[in-house]
Amino acid sequence: MSGMHTAEQTRTSPGIEERSTGGRRGGLTTSIGRGLVRRALGGLRSGSVEIIEGGRREAFGRSGGLSASLFVHDPSFWNAAAFGGSVGAGESFMRGAWSCDDLTSLCRMFIRDRHVFSSLDGAWTGLIKPVRRVAHAISRNTRSGSKRNISRHYDLSNEFFSLWLDPTMMYSCALFEEEDGRPVPPHDLERAQFLRLERICRVLKLSPADHLLEIGTGWGGMAMHAASRFGCRVTTTTISKEQARLARERVSAAGLSGLVTVIEEDYRDLRGTYDALVSLEMIEAVGHQYQDRYFASCAGLLRAGAPFLLQSIVIADEHYEEALGFVDFIKKHVFPGSFMPARTPIRASALRAGLREADTLEIGPHYATTLAEWRRRFLDRDAEVRAMGFGDEFLRMWTFYLSYCEAGFAERHLGDVQFLFVKDRP
Repeated sequence: MSGMHTAEQTRTSPGIEERSTGGRRGGLTTSIGRGLVRRALGGLRSGSVEIIEGGRREAFGRSGGLSASLFVHDPSFWNAAAFGGSVGAGESFMRGAWSCDDLTSLCRMFIRDRHVFSSLDGAWTGLIKPVRRVAHAISRNTRSGSKRNISRHYDLSNEFFSLWLDPTMMYSCALFEEEDGRPVPPHDLERAQFLRLERICRVLKLSPADHLLEIGTGWGGMAMHAASRFGCRVTTTTISKEQARLARERVSAAGLSGLVTVIEEDYRDLRGTYDALVSLEMIEAVGHQYQDRYFASCAGLLRAGAPFLLQSIVIADEHYEEALGFVDFIKKHVFPGSFMPARTPIRASALRAGLREADTLEIGPHYATTLAEWRRRFLDRDAEVRAMGFGDEFLRMWTFYLSYCEAGFAERHLGDVQFLFVKDRP
């Protein structure tokens, strides 16, 4: 079939060894699961998928578009995908039951033909959906819940993130376009992050007379850029102890301790009045129940007329309610307590808080490029990740996470928006 790869040509996922499943194709439930997945794949229209299990190959879909080869290493894959939907398939990938030569393309096809595969996230997974929702509800972003949720991801290891992020240590969408419109090469992630931070500071019109508040420090890249390039004072807050520790070290090493102050406070506990505010892809950790509170807190920290730049991952408005009730692989395994904001609810919360929208910039297409580069860097350093004590299941989880997200942005199912709000009233 056109575009397919042989097993000998395939680079499998980290830690996976090809092993034959011939002669142990499973029992009745596996046969049912195999049938359900094959039936769903039969509706594939956006590309082609070849399933390789032992010595058997079977092709689905249409050639000429996206293509991927899926290798079944253990028959448990079929039941995981059939009865666990996308979450089950991701968990099966983590366990090494299957691998793929182009995981991002596979995820893109499933997004394009999601109406075909909705059955695998529908009735058959109905029995376990309530359990997932209860687990997600337990992760609500109260003050204590937020600290636990943030710690589970961002306190993994500063050294781990340093391996594959660029020197700015920015963990949000870069901007791969110069001011004159010339593209930035995908491998030049540091330049792309510089351009994004430069644009943010200019939109905020920062100067040495300003005191900027940042909610969501990361590892200090935004605060250091604003202080070093525009001379403003910056107070930046994070509830990740590991991020705060490294951010302070980086600020000190850059000679910026006189301008940048790193604190560890929840946004709900911040006090003071600031000339500008920035928050880069932090709102996704707020939780939809607290979104109005978040915007009210932001507005309350700004003087009248002050700007607030919010960069947020967004889902289309028409999918917002559905996404709130759906616990996907990311919510369960990568970002507990997270949610996917949407443009209209964000604008409504801002308006209720007395914030006027002054400008927007859609940068979602740049996120697919950012994620692809992160994934390349991550896989190139997999031996060093293992040397840190992270096992094969962890590496496969992160591989799935990065590919899954890249596919969402590549297909415009997800967007990324820089909103500029202005506080209109005292």
